[in-house]
Amino acid sequence: MQTDGSGQRNLTRNPANDDRGAWSPDGKQIAFASDRAGNANIYVMNADGTGLRQLTNDAAVDSTPSWSPDGKEIAFASNRDGNLEIYVMDAFGGNQRNLTRSPAAEAFPAWSPDGTLIAFTSDRSGNDDIYVMAADGSGPRQLTHGSGNESGAAWSPDGSKIAFEAAQPSGTYDIYVMNADGTGQSNLTSTATNEGQPSWAPDGKQIVFWSESNGGKADIYVMNADGTGSRRLTTSVAIDNQPRWAPAV
Repeated sequence: MQTDGSGQRNLTRNPANDDRGAWSPDGKQIAFASDRAGNANIYVMNADGTGLRQLTNDAAVDSTPSWSPDGKEIAFASNRDGNLEIYVMDAFGGNQRNLTRSPAAEAFPAWSPDGTLIAFTSDRSGNDDIYVMAADGSGPRQLTHGSGNESGAAWSPDGSKIAFEAAQPSGTYDIYVMNADGTGQSNLTSTATNEGQPSWAPDGKQIVFWSESNGGKADIYVMNADGTGSRRLTTSVAIDNQPRWAPAV
């Protein structure tokens, strides 16, 4: 859809589950996970829905793809080694390799804008937290230390901040933002309903996300990067979630 919510169109039209869409840096392709082959694998298509091709073909679950800033690689999560871990492959599906090699469950990789780091979610501390590691998997370090689950890291375009979703004592989720080193965490939404899956506008001035503030059904919303000016973009009777802002090209 357009950034004002208009022009909504279906790109996949498949009876399978297609989700976790991720734009290529040049805006020409979208990687996503689909179980159309029986289990979830990573696919890529042109931005208009044409040119579909399958990148992974494993008996395990492959999901949550994320493109490197140069468009040459795609990070993703897979449980092919027995538990969810972060993998990376060439953008055409070759050279698939495990980056984390941890007994913990790890998913939702997000490449930093300069390509040197990958943020991800891991439960190695006992609950879901945001971690970051070098793009080769070395030097993992924990950024969040909350008592609840924190996941879904999204880098600001200049790489200085990370937005994410965090569980509240009430059991609902809010959108937070922090500095890229984990300091300065602040709550942007602070509502009594669930909000999640933030994605930054290319100019860093806005964040798109889903919210259940309209009667408990997920719709797509957008707000200023400081949490002000929230407004609803979708009004479907269905559930709308997993928004990803297209790159400026």
